[in-house]
Amino acid sequence: MSISLTLNGESVAIDASPDMPLLWAIRDVRKLTGTKFGCGVASCGACTVHVDGVAVRSCQTFLGDVEGAEVTTIEGLSGPVATAVQGAWKDLDVVQCGYCQSGQIMQAIDLLTTTPKPTDDDIDTAMDGNVCRCATYVRIRAAIHEASRRLEA
Repeated sequence: MSISLTLNGESVAIDASPDMPLLWAIRDVRKLTGTKFGCGVASCGACTVHVDGVAVRSCQTFLGDVEGAEVTTIEGLSGPVATAVQGAWKDLDVVQCGYCQSGQIMQAIDLLTTTPKPTDDDIDTAMDGNVCRCATYVRIRAAIHEASRRLEA
């Protein structure tokens, strides 16, 4: 069965079962490997993508559920919020091993899109469920604050 959606700004038809996890459609069918497999049960956040602008866990979102939707992966990011977050991540050396970072960035962009001036509590709440094995949480929080400042300027 063919599922039509917009992926990173491009209209695509993915020939796969509607009950295939979106993660596997992105990685295995479309060969976009920036979105990572972590746990498979939506508990770690490594697979976070945006569906119609909202952060979702692609390991537990089925391909059939995104028919007609706009899906954005780490490879398709653009715009001022994405630029601010990615710049802050780089400038503050957030990444250690890097495995979780695409999911962290996708979640941070969702947060700053809805809450442009987040408090520490806002950040902790929004980022809860995005696990970093290297424990760079302090740098992640600092980068989100820095991205917020950049967006104000």
